[in-house]
Amino acid sequence: MCLAIPMQVVELKGGSDELFDPPVALVESDGVRKEIRLEMADRIPLVGEYVIIHAGFAIRTLTVEDAEYNLSLMRQMAEVLESQGRLPGAPQ
Repeated sequence: MCLAIPMQVVELKGGSDELFDPPVALVESDGVRKEIRLEMADRIPLVGEYVIIHAGFAIRTLTVEDAEYNLSLMRQMAEVLESQGRLPGAPQ
């Protein structure tokens, strides 16, 4: 199963040439930062906006409200799985 993660854009880079300087963004969630590609996104996001990330690509821009709701659901699911000892990578 694949999971797309909402992450907040903290910096935009590139974009001057689609082939040699594609648009990328530095994104962050829960202290994790990574650089992602933007060619597949519905639009180029602004700094501070959220995007759904899958396999290193932004695939959709989200409102802050939608992103916070999705992140809250994911945290709740992780808490339930952890309490049941079913969270992947958790000690058993």
